[in-house]
Amino acid sequence: MSFFQSLHLNNGHTIKSTRGFKKSAHSSDANDVGRLGGRQVDQYSEQTSTGSWANVDHNYNAISTHEDIKHIVESTLGSGTALAQAVKLPRDENLNEWLAVHVVDFYNQINMLYGTITEFCSPSTCPRMIATTEYEYLWQDSNLSKPISVSAPRYVDCLMTWIQSLFDDDNIFPSKTNQPFPPQFQALVKTLMKRLFRIYAHIYCHHFNEIIDLGLNTLLNTSFKHFLLFADEFNLIAEKDYGPLQMLVIEMLMPDSAEDKHAP
Repeated sequence: MSFFQSLHLNNGHTIKSTRGFKKSAHSSDANDVGRLGGRQVDQYSEQTSTGSWANVDHNYNAISTHEDIKHIVESTLGSGTALAQAVKLPRDENLNEWLAVHVVDFYNQINMLYGTITEFCSPSTCPRMIATTEYEYLWQDSNLSKPISVSAPRYVDCLMTWIQSLFDDDNIFPSKTNQPFPPQFQALVKTLMKRLFRIYAHIYCHHFNEIIDLGLNTLLNTSFKHFLLFADEFNLIAEKDYGPLQMLVIEMLMPDSAEDKHAP
């Protein structure tokens, strides 16, 4: 794959490019990633869990409801027509190549956005990887017998490190144009998109005030809408996996004509 020929991936560095979640105590992704390209990839998985958090203050800010966020998003996000057209597969373009390029791009965008709020997202402020008080993402890898609760920064670090290892594997993300993608590549892309969404969910639900203070809300909203439009175009994320941001997702995926009807 020509796009990846010049990539040199280092942990913690942005990749050069042009480039779920449901209310269930036992929802495992253990089989999301299988044997790809003749190499056994570590089978990371997460579960989602719910419970009562009424007596726990998990860095919850004043702006935390779907309605609060929706109003701010509406005031900062412009027309999505250009983005909606940009995600469509060009004529004669290889679908797997198109998916690969965009996954790398979204990885970079999310890595950058999360990097802006790391001083506010620590093991002490975010001891669990949650999105609202109802959803938690648990982490599991091949070295763990069962999923475990980890802090938000630990979860993000594990996820991004794992994804980067996949980018670095020539059997999964080929670097030569004539080299085929593995048969399970599109299933893997769905897994990556589902898990990357979780970082957006944590940022929106628990660090949106900091994003506003940094003046990055327009950037976040545009990045998230681009991500959602791409996921929707190729059916990469199931509706149930949008969980804590479902109302916001519906709003962002609404056609511009429908959005205009709701405008004051």
